Amino acid sequence: MSEMFYWQALNRAMDAEMAADETVLTLGEDVGLYGGTYRVTEGLMAKYGEWRVRDTPISENSFTGLGVGVAMLGLRPVVEIMTINFALFAMDAIVNMAAKIPFMSGGQFPMPLTIRMPGGVAKQLGAQHSQRLEHMLMNVPGLRMVVPATPQDAYWQLRQAIRSDDPVIVLEHELLYFGKGKVDEMVPAPPIHQAMVRRRGRDITCVAYSRMLPLALQAAETLAAEDIELTVIDLRSLSPIDWDTCIAAVEQNHRCLIVEEDCRFAGAGAEFAATLQEHCFYLLDAPIQRVAGMDIPTPFNGTLEAASIPRADDIVQAARQMMARNGAAR
Repeated sequence: MSEMFYWQALNRAMDAEMAADETVLTLGEDVGLYGGTYRVTEGLMAKYGEWRVRDTPISENSFTGLGVGVAMLGLRPVVEIMTINFALFAMDAIVNMAAKIPFMSGGQFPMPLTIRMPGGVAKQLGAQHSQRLEHMLMNVPGLRMVVPATPQDAYWQLRQAIRSDDPVIVLEHELLYFGKGKVDEMVPAPPIHQAMVRRRGRDITCVAYSRMLPLALQAAETLAAEDIELTVIDLRSLSPIDWDTCIAAVEQNHRCLIVEEDCRFAGAGAEFAATLQEHCFYLLDAPIQRVAGMDIPTPFNGTLEAASIPRADDIVQAARQMMARNGAAR
């Protein structure tokens, strides 16, 4: 076991899969000589050559479509889209090709395609480079999507995605790349779409994913000092979602708080709330609550940008209100 940055865990996963299987290759903008915008493909061109580590023109739909064709021929391409914002240019390849060809071909053409891309609000990149579009991809039957929040999961889930015969979106977060954590490359990985309970508590189930996970854990520490205990669930996957883990936690706590960076209206959290309400309605002591991003284009101003997405204090305040609403505050 060693400690490494999130980007290093992804790099290690890529290296391991390319070494183990010569059909694995990667392509995208600056993945070769430059080593990737966030260093994820650093050193891979020197080790595996330019045939398997391919720099592409700035044409997302073209090189993503190339990845689809390569996957249909039996290779295992890993397409890197520099940011989820640029994936809008590749929606035809992702939605109409990758997600549908296995179904429309009656299974004759599997789609062992992995598409890596970072999303989320970073640091003053402007509205066009700060979008959270996971809700769009969740609504595409045929796609799978994982959202690793830790270096360990980044390592596990990228390797599992590459080995899959289905198209998998690996949605990273721009502010997680230089976060550190322990990675054990020898321990067996849990199922790729299984949620994990990161902290157990008696009062509220907090459901989070990606960068909201560390904020939820930070809020849980603050609330523990007030004798309010959170169970924190890391979804790890947005398509499919491990509902069993979420429902089991809500059954114990009888309250649920959903935290997402995505916009509140029609965001990913709206689906979480709707489904959990259907399954847990008679078990709830309070309505399911959501802490989410504002329904506005992300401001460039740093102060306004920070205020437009959830912060740890927002989670703390929401939990306090949930406990106080029905006289449950201690």
